[in-house]
Amino acid sequence: MRALILLVGGLFASLVFAKPAADLDPTTRGEISERIAPVGSVCLAGEECASAAGIAASTSSGPRSGDAIYGKFCVACHSSGLLGAPKKDDTAAWQAAEKKAGGFSSLLSNAINGIRSMPAKGTCMDCSDEEISASIEYMSGLKP
Repeated sequence: MRALILLVGGLFASLVFAKPAADLDPTTRGEISERIAPVGSVCLAGEECASAAGIAASTSSGPRSGDAIYGKFCVACHSSGLLGAPKKDDTAAWQAAEKKAGGFSSLLSNAINGIRSMPAKGTCMDCSDEEISASIEYMSGLKP
């Protein structure tokens, strides 16, 4: 019990006799500010800090090709047939999928909105509907 009283008394004394922040010299204040400063910052494209950091705003050069979309977003499932996905260049499987969907536009709608295990737009959330269509055409050989 005596140790607890000494500990609490010591803490109280350190609070009472501590040097107030206003009494710190400017050098000490600067050192403290430097130690607690954030180590980084977040800049979004188009903001002034982003241009200072050398971040260029992305500019679209038009729609991406079906090949480019396939290579980045579709290849994981449509190259191996993962979870029943029709494989690239498997004409029979794609024709069956188109027939089951009720036509190319319904097949495209399923790809845009997601179906079974396929997430909406195959996770390409910045893809336009035209780019999704181009990727289906590239994988399947089907035409809208």
